Amino acid sequence: MRFLTRLHAVLLAAAMPAHAEPPRPNILWLTAEDMSPNLGCYGDADAITPRLDAFAKEAVRYDRAFATAPVCSPARSCLITGMFATSLGTQRLRSAFPIPAEFGPFTERLRDAGWHCVNNVKTDYNLRDEPAFIRRAWEESSPTAHWRSRREGQPFFAVFNFMTTHQSRTSVWSHEEFEREVGSKLSLGERHDAAHVTLPPFYPDTAESRRAWARYHDCVTRMDTQAGEILDQIEADGLAEDTIVFFFADHGMGMPRGKRCLHDSGLRVPLLVRFPKKWAQLAPGAPGSATERLVSFVDFAPTVLSLCGVKAPAHFQGRAFLGADAAPPREFVHGARDRVDEAFDLSRSARDGRWLYIRNFMPHLSWMQPEGYSDASTFRQELKHLAAQGRLEGGAGFYAAPTRSLEELYDTRADPHQLRNLAHAPEHETTLARMRAELRRWQMETRDAGFLTEPQMWQRLAGDETPWQIARDDSRYPLGLLLEAADAVGRKDAQERQRQWLRDPHDAVRYWAVTDLFARETLTKADIQALREVLQDSSTIIRVEAASALARQGETGEALPVLTAALRSESVETRLHAARALELAGAVAIPAREAMKSALDAAREAEKSGDTFSMFIRFSLEAALRRED
Repeated sequence: MRFLTRLHAVLLAAAMPAHAEPPRPNILWLTAEDMSPNLGCYGDADAITPRLDAFAKEAVRYDRAFATAPVCSPARSCLITGMFATSLGTQRLRSAFPIPAEFGPFTERLRDAGWHCVNNVKTDYNLRDEPAFIRRAWEESSPTAHWRSRREGQPFFAVFNFMTTHQSRTSVWSHEEFEREVGSKLSLGERHDAAHVTLPPFYPDTAESRRAWARYHDCVTRMDTQAGEILDQIEADGLAEDTIVFFFADHGMGMPRGKRCLHDSGLRVPLLVRFPKKWAQLAPGAPGSATERLVSFVDFAPTVLSLCGVKAPAHFQGRAFLGADAAPPREFVHGARDRVDEAFDLSRSARDGRWLYIRNFMPHLSWMQPEGYSDASTFRQELKHLAAQGRLEGGAGFYAAPTRSLEELYDTRADPHQLRNLAHAPEHETTLARMRAELRRWQMETRDAGFLTEPQMWQRLAGDETPWQIARDDSRYPLGLLLEAADAVGRKDAQERQRQWLRDPHDAVRYWAVTDLFARETLTKADIQALREVLQDSSTIIRVEAASALARQGETGEALPVLTAALRSESVETRLHAARALELAGAVAIPAREAMKSALDAAREAEKSGDTFSMFIRFSLEAALRRED
């Protein structure tokens, strides 16, 4: 059926009179991993990026382009579907929830219209049955996928992804592995001298900071060469005049205070778009120009379809910023941080051309939570060591602090690195209220599905239902009430409401009430008794969170049995909650040592079959057991 649809589209286009023929440009996406706008064309003094700087002189540079999430798979879920991950329920890393069948990859519409769609290497779309979704999206998705496999004269949409700037290369790999895989491929003139790099102001000026920053820029330089190689291939094939080329990154830099954070260092990305003379009428400016138009990842899918003259579906949540269907500029972009690996979190952001507002719904957690993968970085280890000694100040101290403000507000013009939180400044009350209201509007309008835990969402799914449908059913997902309960976490004036919510019929409301008790440094006897009662809750995940809160207060007698029982749950997501709780409990978890060892063995065995969640469980339990040694 799909073949006949595509054949019909091709025949129809061929039969149309010349003056009515829709645009049929090739579209090429060059995407880099984990990279902020650290290119020479963006003014980075340390950048050695001659190929992309030359490309920028032929392209339009976007100075306000933003990912919708500061980690890869939720961001990529948005790019391929044209929808916010928070609406689909795909906002947590490696979750694999189902999405509605009708919300397929946007490339499917291009394929049906006659485009040859190929993807070189990375998918990572963060949804259930990803192999089937990939088959819908691409003619070919592999390390060898290339536009050269198309039919003669057939337009193409091709994606080439560069892993060279990924967090693994910039900060996690050992020095030896980095030198073997990246450093050895650079000339002496392309290497960055750690003694002469310019550190961002949120890093301490130490030898390790300089080494890490130089290494990150070495990776960017190597990626620049790789991007240049693909651009050379377009030229060699005689296709440059028929191809609109995008270069961008999948989110901010894979360095501390970048990836996983909702500041510009985690969400702002480079975006360069080159229009050949043949398609110059589609460009928003002359070659070498720049635009301050706000652009979000949710806009990319409708933009590609608009450039190709293909109608975008009604369910898309973004707006085209190029092509025949280009919409007026947006006023705001939005971001979401949720669980990444074993580190639970929930923060949201709204940003306009000047102001960045961040709402931390788990303010008791640090931006630099313990993370098994990230903590393999020697730079992260140094930051944690300096923080423990009280030797981090300014931006570095803010990032590594054990807790966060409920709200963050930054004037990005006066404070481009977001170092001065103005949320408590009386003179900015009006701006704070406006940004706060915008975030709430966006969450309600797009039905933010993040206020259920993963076990709770899975429990609600029946048949072929998806989180998208659950989030639109107020009887099962009372979003307004959930936002009210989550908003009360960390507020001293909300304790009476939280006690009432502990008895609410909705388990999601009770979850946020327990989260508030966990967030408090000290609890009253009444609070302790309330948590003990919650240990009998009908919801396993709420029992786990109540036990975690009790363990934090040293009340382990009844708490640890609940957590160790959850380590044996049939739900791998529940096991992760329990493992993380035991990790964060510290030394009071020692009596659960044997249970943790048994669960760790099981996780390692499950991980052999590719169970990603079991890897996250392993991270937590290994950390917990190391702390006890």
